[in-house]
Amino acid sequence: MIRSRKTSEMVKMALFIALIILLSVTPLGYIPLGTINATTIQMPVIIGAVLFGWKKGAVLGGVFGLTSLIKNTLQPNVTSFVFSPFIPVFGEESGSFWAVIISLLPRVMIGITAAGVFAVLSKMKINKTVSSAAAGFCGSIANTILVMGGIYLFFGESYSAAKDIAYNTLMAAVAATITGAGIAEAVISAIVSGAVCTALFKHLKTENS
Repeated sequence: MIRSRKTSEMVKMALFIALIILLSVTPLGYIPLGTINATTIQMPVIIGAVLFGWKKGAVLGGVFGLTSLIKNTLQPNVTSFVFSPFIPVFGEESGSFWAVIISLLPRVMIGITAAGVFAVLSKMKINKTVSSAAAGFCGSIANTILVMGGIYLFFGESYSAAKDIAYNTLMAAVAATITGAGIAEAVISAIVSGAVCTALFKHLKTENS
């Protein structure tokens, strides 16, 4: 019985990991919203964290981070140096280890944040759909804040130069990204997480009965 449960958990984790990878290598990972794109890759991380807890959520977030690092290494653009240590920092000859931190830490924190929010709200007897939606919103916005905050902290001047904007306006640009694409992603994550988690909770309840 225990072996069967562990096998079932491994299969479910493998499915979530496969979904993250699929989203990372196809246009399905990005939703066009006018002049910006909202990412959807964080959603399997959030849903997995809600269903399976913070440890597995952190693992799924780490997978997301690795796909970001690999994609920015193999298909670099002008700002890929903030996500890959193998891409030279703009205006320099080598990459930076801080890119690994930006690629991985915010994505790991998606799972931890989402699971934590869901656990707290569940203990408060909040409806699971609402708790899942809140977890989706908080997990997504935590990712955006940590990524953009890391870029500002570790790559501020180089990032400004790569984007061709004045460094003294970078803080405003970071804030605009968080309140623009960041909020859009968080709202989408909240809606999808609430709906999908509710359906999956019912399925898991039936499966375990």
